[in-house]
Amino acid sequence: RISPLDLFVSAARNSLRSGRKGLSVAQSLNLAAQVLTVDLGLKPALLYDSSAARTEQLQRYLSCLRSLQLVSRSLLTLDLNGNGLIINADALRSNLEKTLRGGGPPVVNVSASLEKPAVSDAQRERLTGVVADFLLLLEEFRRHDEADEPLYVGEKSDDWNLCTIFGLLLGYPVTYWFDQARSFENCLSMTPLVVATASAAWQTGDNAHRFCLYSFSVPAALQEETRPELENWRLRLQERFEQQSIMKDLSISQSTVTLPSVCL
Repeated sequence: RISPLDLFVSAARNSLRSGRKGLSVAQSLNLAAQVLTVDLGLKPALLYDSSAARTEQLQRYLSCLRSLQLVSRSLLTLDLNGNGLIINADALRSNLEKTLRGGGPPVVNVSASLEKPAVSDAQRERLTGVVADFLLLLEEFRRHDEADEPLYVGEKSDDWNLCTIFGLLLGYPVTYWFDQARSFENCLSMTPLVVATASAAWQTGDNAHRFCLYSFSVPAALQEETRPELENWRLRLQERFEQQSIMKDLSISQSTVTLPSVCL
């Protein structure tokens, strides 16, 4: 009998080839762990960047996992400007609705024209328009029950700041924004950043596969200002973690880094 682990690896290696190159076993297991955490609602989405596979291939992978009954039907593939994500539609909807009610993540303006990053209430308010658009898209998609097709966001996203949107979709408690009409550069060079990392272990038979669940940063100077959101994120993650039994040994750590340049 083939183990679920082998099925996950085989699905990834068959579906996500880029040219002749398939994912390694380690990459396949890491992806499986990430997909399971999205399915469990431990995070609302994952951004696929393990290979140059297209969104259609990501959809094939997800459909394969579904047909093997390894994941639920609440998972969807999303294409955002050519970037492939796997989302938990229910968890994401809940997060986005919370943002609409005024409880979304603080938006940190890191535009290159600024001397230092600053929390922007104006951008946080603007984000609600994008969120409303996104919720409509999700709702329309759900009505058509097209779970075996990717959800293409299309032209609507041309004006969106993808850095901000990714932060929102991936469930980060703080997200970055910069004025892309003026520059794609940012003001985070040599700025101390607090990097928060959450990791967990996926117990598979005798082995535990440790993987990164979340990793995001906050400018150290804004840590106090954003502390309530960071604390709330940590508590909610711990709460959700305790409600499931597949992932074990949650660890949340922080470190401070200062880099000559930061690519968002």
